[in-house]
Amino acid sequence: MALISLRVSDEVAAEFSVLAATQGGKSALLRRLIADALNAPARRIVALPVGRPEKVTVRFRESEMRQLAEVSHQRGMTRTGWIVALVRSRLGSPVQHSPDEHAALRAIVRELNRIGGNINQIARAANTSVLQGTAVAPDLSAIQEAKLVIETELAQLRHALHGNADYWDGRR
Repeated sequence: MALISLRVSDEVAAEFSVLAATQGGKSALLRRLIADALNAPARRIVALPVGRPEKVTVRFRESEMRQLAEVSHQRGMTRTGWIVALVRSRLGSPVQHSPDEHAALRAIVRELNRIGGNINQIARAANTSVLQGTAVAPDLSAIQEAKLVIETELAQLRHALHGNADYWDGRR
């Protein structure tokens, strides 16, 4: 999720803070103002949790507690953290990834960015050769290798998202 920041005078900031306190906080008010300016439907602007956390008590059977402990441990999360992530995913808040998933997703994004750069270089070379009146002979083995890399990265991405508070169910 992107961060937008701006500088305003201390007086404007103080007045905005007073107004925002009645509107769910500064971030909530700014998100609403941006959504209004863009004529964006409400679902495009994700509402983040506002306010102080409150405690909820949930009862599970012993077998469920063992499953919770196992699943949360596999994900590198606490039991509470995993339950909160699961509930938030159903409420439409941003999904919380485990530290291993964050690392995997960052690595996948880096690799996909590199692939995108390579594709741009290939397109530039092909366009340049067309302008010079020469034909570029495609290297099918290199194209197949690139396709395999992309498929591998996508499989890793699916694996990283699989089971993350049921965020990835294979149909998206």
